[in-house]
Amino acid sequence: MSRNIAIFLFDEVEVLDFAGPYEVFSVTGLRTFPEKPFNVYTVAEKSPVVARNGLTVLPDFLLDNCPVPDIFLIPGGGGITADGTPFGSRREMHNPVVLEWVQKQSLQAELVLSVCTGALILGQAGLLEGLQATTHFKALDSLRAISPAIEVVENVRYVDNGKVILSAGVSAGIDMSYYVVSKLLGKEVANEAARYAQYDYWQS
Repeated sequence: MSRNIAIFLFDEVEVLDFAGPYEVFSVTGLRTFPEKPFNVYTVAEKSPVVARNGLTVLPDFLLDNCPVPDIFLIPGGGGITADGTPFGSRREMHNPVVLEWVQKQSLQAELVLSVCTGALILGQAGLLEGLQATTHFKALDSLRAISPAIEVVENVRYVDNGKVILSAGVSAGIDMSYYVVSKLLGKEVANEAARYAQYDYWQS
């Protein structure tokens, strides 16, 4: 049975944070299963979304009409300007509309995933209490500052808490995605998908 995977987008989202996992899940199983194991789509609060470096993306759905995801992924990207203005994930982590959507989806989702500073959004939504978590190496202290109950892990590509899986920065989201494929469908399927992408860094 195909699983719905919703990838949340926002202005200043890091392109590889969402495009890497999108590619991994979209091509997985094309040569193995009679139907695609993952139905991958993007969702945002508004349309269009202007990602990092000016890439304009039209999300498939908005928050209020998004199909119910079995898995949802929160990417990262952004920071704080010289005058102290947050942008990207640093802004969205204080967006009550986004936090409410994340909390609601987490109640029914099979898996909750984050890449890079997407972890800050999950943490602010209260989903990382008592769990291990990681993020981009430059945002580890920001993740710690959200709650002392978050066990921040450094120098890893991803951490698996069962339902909640988080990756370190940018390219680490690709590794995490192959890991999730392996967890759900088996190592052979993940390895086949990695071979197709010529992603030689994945180690099952």
